[in-house]
Amino acid sequence: MPSVLQSSKLKDIPVDKVLPNPDNPRLIFRQDELDKLLVSILKFGVQVPISVYKEGSNYIIIDGERRWRTSKKLNLQTIPAIVQDKPDPLDNLLMMFNIHALRQQWDLFTIANKITDVVDLLTEKEGRPPNEKELSEETGLSRGLIRRCKLLIDLPERFKVVILQELERPKPKQKLTEDFFIEMERSLKTVSRNMPEVIDDIDRVRDTLIDKYQNNTIKNIVDFRKMAKLATAPKNVDYSEDKSKKALKQVFERNNKGIEQVYNSTVSGLYDEKKLLSILTNSLNHLKEIKTEDKQDADIRLVLHQLAEEIDNILNR
Repeated sequence: MPSVLQSSKLKDIPVDKVLPNPDNPRLIFRQDELDKLLVSILKFGVQVPISVYKEGSNYIIIDGERRWRTSKKLNLQTIPAIVQDKPDPLDNLLMMFNIHALRQQWDLFTIANKITDVVDLLTEKEGRPPNEKELSEETGLSRGLIRRCKLLIDLPERFKVVILQELERPKPKQKLTEDFFIEMERSLKTVSRNMPEVIDDIDRVRDTLIDKYQNNTIKNIVDFRKMAKLATAPKNVDYSEDKSKKALKQVFERNNKGIEQVYNSTVSGLYDEKKLLSILTNSLNHLKEIKTEDKQDADIRLVLHQLAEEIDNILNR
């Protein structure tokens, strides 16, 4: 992580001398967000200084591009800024990542888009690629977030274009979101590990799943987790591998079969039985550990009687 720069100075600088940072991971500046900020700055001014470094006669933004864009639109002459020493390329990126980690303002795709640059610069500096833990410490991002970014990084370019186009729309109108692709890719990786033969062409399968989601055959992005369960069912429950493969092929073909529909008609009940068995086993073990005096408690005895009655009903059906 970059160190705190001791020579930072707070001053008002000319707005027209400020330039955006070419390495800023943030790609999307939504108009509705800028409009809200404009109203605030118009009423109260820029309350939080931007951070910049000097480059010739200009200043390059480290943090605060939205505030600068809004100030420029309002024709403000100056903007409060913390002027820092010029960072090297690695520190420049790491400072912006760590600022994001505190504020959670960037879209995930913007992080993924630049995190490969961080990896390259750290590799050049250390002589080896950073591991996940080191990358997390340097950027301030959680390891889970980094893994989610990798799923986006590994997508073919044409899907990255789709994500970027969606991000330019207001959030309520976005359909093929970052989360959609993350859930889809995570599940496809599970299928590929467990039943690679059911995926004849990964891009064809992706296109089919996207079409099914857009026409509401797949109703929710969390349905993809059930697709992963289909691929792991033979390992986790007593279920035929051939049936799982057949079910997944139904999902991957162009038809009116959604993930939830296929899942509910196949292994759903088996997972429920496994869950019930686990609950009953844990309850039995817990009952064996209850002390004799505790078994005399009126509330416990009432529940035990109810449980015994229900068990008798099930066993005598």
